[in-house]
Amino acid sequence: MKDYIARGIAANNQIRAFAATNKHMVEEARLNHQTSPLVSAALGRLMVAASMMGSMLKNDKDLLTLQIRGDGPIGGLVVTSDSKANVKGYPFTPDVDLPLKTNGKLDVSAGLGNGILNIIRDTGLKKPYVGQTHLVSGEIAEDLTYYYATSEQVPSAVALGVLVDKDYHIKQSGGFIIQLLPDADEAIIKQLEDKITALPPITTLLDEGKTPEEILELLLGDMGLQIMDTIPTQFYCNCTEDRVEKALISIGKKDIEEMIDEGKTIELNCHFCNKKYPFTVEELETLVRNI
Repeated sequence: MKDYIARGIAANNQIRAFAATNKHMVEEARLNHQTSPLVSAALGRLMVAASMMGSMLKNDKDLLTLQIRGDGPIGGLVVTSDSKANVKGYPFTPDVDLPLKTNGKLDVSAGLGNGILNIIRDTGLKKPYVGQTHLVSGEIAEDLTYYYATSEQVPSAVALGVLVDKDYHIKQSGGFIIQLLPDADEAIIKQLEDKITALPPITTLLDEGKTPEEILELLLGDMGLQIMDTIPTQFYCNCTEDRVEKALISIGKKDIEEMIDEGKTIELNCHFCNKKYPFTVEELETLVRNI
């Protein structure tokens, strides 16, 4: 199954819904950063969320950034998405391993620890919108649910899951975001709560072959679900040698001259995709002459 997002409405426009399958995107991130299963799960959950939240952006040039900083051994995660659900991300520490929880699940909460979740929307205004909340569980889905309720006053149900295979590859990855629009009927809210409570884990559904549309049908099929559209989502990094060169220039002439004096080729890495960009002494000298 390709990576994509299904978007729909239900209950006479009282509910909007998003569901995604993203295992190829999360697998590419795993390969780029050589993440442990625990970090794959943490980073993957945040990337799944960013893909759906990015698809909510209104304009082509809008950008969404999700940042988690915690006192756990992972340290933090950074993920960005554009309005076309092109997603990239990286962990602060990629190789963290911790004991499994008593239920046999990866302990993402312990990996992240106590910390802060930042949601940054850059819509081209002078200052981007920045929302912030404390991590209430470190499981990411619960943290985003809490963020929507407290910072945006949008009651939401968020489910995110990453299933890591025994060989560390990503077997399944996906999630859903269900949001109640203003003045939703109490009966609709109760019906939705019951449906979510009875639903199996998102990775179980994906492993059974359920599509995003079918997952939304399980939740909202008897509430007049209408699938509005589907959009592809993917891991995409827009780094280029030209962008990296501009970043290198920005550190200043003096620092570049010190690199030249060392007489060695330097190598810069993109945080998001881990691609390496080497610069020889001769290339550095050319940069200095053009500053």
